[in-house]
Amino acid sequence: MADIPKPYKMIVDFVTGREIPEVGAEANRQAVAKFLVEEKGFTREDIEVDVAIAFDVAGEAYRSQVDLVVSVGEDRTRYMAIKCAAGSLGSCEREILAAARLLEHYQIPLSVASDGNTAIVINTVSGKKTGEGMDAIPDKSQALERLKQITLQPYPKERIERERLIFRTYNCEYVNIARNLP
Repeated sequence: MADIPKPYKMIVDFVTGREIPEVGAEANRQAVAKFLVEEKGFTREDIEVDVAIAFDVAGEAYRSQVDLVVSVGEDRTRYMAIKCAAGSLGSCEREILAAARLLEHYQIPLSVASDGNTAIVINTVSGKKTGEGMDAIPDKSQALERLKQITLQPYPKERIERERLIFRTYNCEYVNIARNLP
């Protein structure tokens, strides 16, 4: 029996303007992106979509994507990494925290898990929750001001392999959802 692909609807991505399949948590990601632009003062150019994350873990290559990454300042410093979920945000907290620690040579200051209606905001360096709800997400001016007050820190080298394992463990069920569609 031949595999018949599931039908899916195509939508226009709010940030990129490209046509994309509406699968998984895509509707939630669109809501978060729109909120960032319309309510928090970021521009579409401040937001990266499906940011590649790649590393070797336990001797094997692992490739995935981070839903949204928000950059601020003249040097376009990545300030916030966001995981958009269709279900429980609690199950996404640790995944986005690991991604924010691994994506750059420094820890991206904020990690956010959101379903488009609510959010959990985490200080990446401390790993502690700083707020809940969409209002807990900083606006662009707050992000710029906070960036002036902190020193970007690399994640400790001796803990990177563990963080890679954590990211892969939480992320593996989501990997390449849209890219695997026919």
